[in-house]
Amino acid sequence: MDDLNFLVEKLKKIIEKVEVKSETKEIGKIISLSDGIVWLEGLDDCQMMEILKLNKDNYDIFLIAFNLEEELVGAVVLNDFDKIQVGDIVYRTEKVLSIPVSKNLKGRVINPLIKPLDGLPEIDSEIFYPIEKKAPGVMEREPVSIPLHTGIKIIDSLIPIGRGQRELILGDRQIGKTSIALDIILNQKNDPLKTPICIYVAIGQKMSKIRRMFEILKKEESMDYTIILATTSDDYPILLYLAPYVGCAIGEYFMDQGEDVLIIYDDLTKHAWAWREISLLLKRPVGREAYPGDIFYTHSRLLERAGNLKGKGSLTALPICETQLGDISAYIPTNLISITDGQIYLESDLFKNNFKPAINIGLSVSRVGSKAQTKIIKKIAGKLKLDLAQYRELEEFAQITTDLPKELKEKLIRGRILMEILKQENIKPLTFDKIALLIYAVNNGFFDNYEIGVIKKIEKEILDYFEINYSAILEKIKAKKDLDEEIEKELRQSLMNFFEKQK
Repeated sequence: MDDLNFLVEKLKKIIEKVEVKSETKEIGKIISLSDGIVWLEGLDDCQMMEILKLNKDNYDIFLIAFNLEEELVGAVVLNDFDKIQVGDIVYRTEKVLSIPVSKNLKGRVINPLIKPLDGLPEIDSEIFYPIEKKAPGVMEREPVSIPLHTGIKIIDSLIPIGRGQRELILGDRQIGKTSIALDIILNQKNDPLKTPICIYVAIGQKMSKIRRMFEILKKEESMDYTIILATTSDDYPILLYLAPYVGCAIGEYFMDQGEDVLIIYDDLTKHAWAWREISLLLKRPVGREAYPGDIFYTHSRLLERAGNLKGKGSLTALPICETQLGDISAYIPTNLISITDGQIYLESDLFKNNFKPAINIGLSVSRVGSKAQTKIIKKIAGKLKLDLAQYRELEEFAQITTDLPKELKEKLIRGRILMEILKQENIKPLTFDKIALLIYAVNNGFFDNYEIGVIKKIEKEILDYFEINYSAILEKIKAKKDLDEEIEKELRQSLMNFFEKQK
């Protein structure tokens, strides 16, 4: 009995030491569910985009709150929708959706939940960035003035892109939009300034296409500075919707570290489709073409986050948009054109006529313009757009009559040669010094006496000849980025030497 009393007294002392803290959790109950959407009651203080959690057999299922109504909350399920039932209890986490960010993301293939798709270990980080963030104000920004060299002759000479710019790439399907994006990523390793971190966001793309891009980037040793954020058409619409915002948050992390970042959204048409699907399931009011009323805001708040920031790095955004039968006046294309700082328009007719990249120079524009060009390209290509516009008019006139004055015939020949020079194969970007060399040669009549059929052959021979014999001139151009008297004299003399050997 004494032993029992002793044990009771001991237990009393232990119980007295135990601190009992009251804990309150706001919970909600699922009252209906369908197609990846659940409707909850009881979450009166829930925030927009807050993460909600549901535990099933010691397994966590996550949801995101999108619709905040008077007595109901509409939430989208992120994983394992088939395990959820009516009556399940859902808890608030009081956290808005954020993602872990780290320098270890470079070279990885991930999904919007930062889960690896490349078979490599999970990415752990103590730093989290919200996927939704207010765009920097005017006073936080600097003018866009540093070029982002794409390696594509037409773009670098006629439609220049600067670091911090937003340039739309649009055109029909299967005419080279993704190929342009790939070439731009590949060319960044040749940049004389600083290689930007490249983020390729695949929205609802085929896994075979994503794998092919990964293999090319790996083969060309470009994955070291590239992140692929991939979603396929088999993924939940919510993942397609979140993908560009997650990519932007990763870009902002590197930008805050002082890095220059290039982000490609491929493509925002599929993103708009995903948001339309989610909005219809959430029973939101519909607008034009059944898109929700906030579709413009959905894209503008994403693209406005790009820019060149004071004391930090830059974030350059290249959204891609698919058109139907070349209609750039459709709803989503016009929205994106009005948000961005210019557009690169790819035309089906040019593609069919074997002009690649199939960029329509007349409908493409960069609103930053020559401010984002190196001085040498600005000097050499200054009149290029006007010359090509005159050439197009002459081409139409030449179809009516062959009786042209000698001066106009020469302009016509020069225009045809220039169009041939501007053609470029996929996965073969050129550094800006070589682009300057070729355009200088055309402008100064070095190609005038050759047939169109041999122009591409001579172009290749010129580039090889300069690589072997005059690499010092190319290095000077890279270093000075300007066409001074000394460089022009050497450039002209070396071109004369080359064409003398051709005779």
